[in-house]
Amino acid sequence: MSDYRLKGETGEWEVVIGLEVHAQVSSKAKLFSGAATAFGADPNAQVSLVDAAMPGMLPVINGECVRQAVRTGLALNAAINKQSVFARKNYFYADLPQGYQISQYDQPVVGEGEVEVDLPDGTTKVVGIERLHLEQDAGKSMHDQHPKKSFIDLNRSGVALMEIVSKPDMGSPEEAAAYVSTLRSILRYIGSCDGNMAEGSMRADVNVSVRKPGEALGTRAELKNINSVRFVRQAVEIEALRQIAVIEGGGTVDQETRLFDPSKGETRSMRNKEEAHDYRYFPDPDLLPLEFDDAFVEECRGTLPELPAEKKKRFMESYGLGAYDAAVLVADWEIANYFEEVAKHGDPKQAANWVTVELFGRLNKADKTILESPVSAASLGELLGLMADDTISGKIAKDVFDEMFETGKGAKEIVEAKGLKQITDSGEIEAIVDKVVADNPDQVEKYRGGKTGLIGWFVGQVMKASQGKANPKMVNDLLQKKLDG
Repeated sequence: MSDYRLKGETGEWEVVIGLEVHAQVSSKAKLFSGAATAFGADPNAQVSLVDAAMPGMLPVINGECVRQAVRTGLALNAAINKQSVFARKNYFYADLPQGYQISQYDQPVVGEGEVEVDLPDGTTKVVGIERLHLEQDAGKSMHDQHPKKSFIDLNRSGVALMEIVSKPDMGSPEEAAAYVSTLRSILRYIGSCDGNMAEGSMRADVNVSVRKPGEALGTRAELKNINSVRFVRQAVEIEALRQIAVIEGGGTVDQETRLFDPSKGETRSMRNKEEAHDYRYFPDPDLLPLEFDDAFVEECRGTLPELPAEKKKRFMESYGLGAYDAAVLVADWEIANYFEEVAKHGDPKQAANWVTVELFGRLNKADKTILESPVSAASLGELLGLMADDTISGKIAKDVFDEMFETGKGAKEIVEAKGLKQITDSGEIEAIVDKVVADNPDQVEKYRGGKTGLIGWFVGQVMKASQGKANPKMVNDLLQKKLDG
């Protein structure tokens, strides 16, 4: 268990966290119908007769959704069950036209697995996966369209979801947030879910309980449909503190479903938490057991790319990067690809620094993603090449990079147009050094009197006189020689 503790009036408390992540499968059609799944369509524009539960309509399994679930299971180092069963999960919502949800219960398509998570303090943690099962999504009730009526949009009805259930292995808000980030990264790498939490294609139900250190698990509350990593972190701490206050106040924690309200910084009760028997699960009579063979599993395994954990290890071994830089670069496959292209043109550590510090800083300020970067990987690589061969200095490179980011122009084009090439002619630099030394006899006397730190001041004066173009190493060497001579 984590070292994370919360303090109450009666001492320290541990937090125990498990997550159920709902990830929309990347497929052009729904789980049991041919209706489209594109985000942002007009209400009820993507609803088949099956999705609307018209009488006599029968579900037909979408094979691509099964393939994506198996690929995801393999990426999570999980057991693949070659026979699984779809079940009816019975409950009533206005936006659930069938009166039940087709899901999986005791025979899911994917069994136990595990995920290695990088934590903010540089350590790693293994989080167990309990299961992954396929199920169809419900529709959406809209209560803000009319003062007296609720409207129903069934576009999401029948959309394929993978519900990925973790074991209660997390013990802090940071661990829960890091787990969701890692899971999202894996899903995006393999293309089984786009991970867009803002659009609802990935959302988390977070189970939180508290206990005194070493005691049995407490009663958990489930926080529904949390749609950002930041909110996962906030919701865990807020709910844990609420439960501690309830227990220390002489009350008991109810097993219930709650909503997290980030604007108010609180969780609110929705309903009592149902147990499995409340749903009256039974095998769906319209769907045969799902069966596939070893050949299908291996075919799925063969489509997996290099996963984030493998890529991180390779970046550390091949490029000599530290664990932190490697983890940052592999979190998103587009960033990893960008970095590798830049690294072809220069020192990998320098490439990592320019991507994670200079590029990320400008992208964040401009609210752009790596795919929207005005500076291509090849252009940034070109800039590093100009530094490597001493065409420009590091200081000038940052100015050039600013213009590259603003205009989209290439590094060489900017350097040549503005005459920014570094001065590497020793005679030209020596003339500037001689003038600076001659013009500042008082500073020279102080230097020779023991204030050797003034060397930095002299370097600054030479760089200023050369408009930043003089080669810094040559400037240092020549100044040292002149001042010590």
